[in-house]
Amino acid sequence: MNKRARDIDHLQGHWLLAKLGKKVLRPGGVALSQWMLNQLNLKNKDVVELAPGLGVTAKSILLHGPRTYTGIDEDENAVAQLRQQLGGARIVCGSAAATGLDDAVCDVVVGEAMLSMQSETIKNSIVSEAARILRPGGHYGIHELALVPNDVDDKVAEELKKNLARSIRVNARPLTEMEWAALLEQHGFVLESIKVAPMGLLHPRQLIADEKLRVFKIVFNLIRWPNARKRVVNMRRVFRDNSKNLSAIGIVARKL
Repeated sequence: MNKRARDIDHLQGHWLLAKLGKKVLRPGGVALSQWMLNQLNLKNKDVVELAPGLGVTAKSILLHGPRTYTGIDEDENAVAQLRQQLGGARIVCGSAAATGLDDAVCDVVVGEAMLSMQSETIKNSIVSEAARILRPGGHYGIHELALVPNDVDDKVAEELKKNLARSIRVNARPLTEMEWAALLEQHGFVLESIKVAPMGLLHPRQLIADEKLRVFKIVFNLIRWPNARKRVVNMRRVFRDNSKNLSAIGIVARKL
């Protein structure tokens, strides 16, 4: 096995898709991200985005006319690229669980496709940090994976998580809608809006809607990289086989 094949085999699922040329790495796609941003009413607000990654949502946030934007990302390469892409926007290298920002420094916190990949302990740390840096009455918007229905059988949920982890090379721990709500509420948030949508990350219709002409680059790379193609086919199979119990969820909550 050559180096590229080895690298592809070990890449986490979202970075594999990014390597293939995919830019939108959110479970509910651009549509759910835009729904969340519209609910947050970002104009003239101080906004912090946790783990902006490739910067797709960051660009959308800036189009809403915030007063300030700060991105916090642990990946130094991502930080460097975002600084170049986003011009004068403030991008800081740091952890979503310990941003280094002052207390009550912003009106809005945004985080997408990150909490699902964390343990219960880290989930709580990140939500607690979001509450700390928000001003009273500020809003927290998340876009994550969700288990459905709320009373999904425990054995079904655990098997889904195991299959998902094996496929995407990340120990994904999605929650039900009720569990996401409970997590936010225990850190002093009141839920204002919730939207559940299909988990269409690799569904052809969402792929085209999200990526537009980039689809051709993704297909070309899948053709020339058989190891990547094998992994993507497996990921899509896992998503499809578990579609009855796996969805995307957007939540907007207000800090008391």
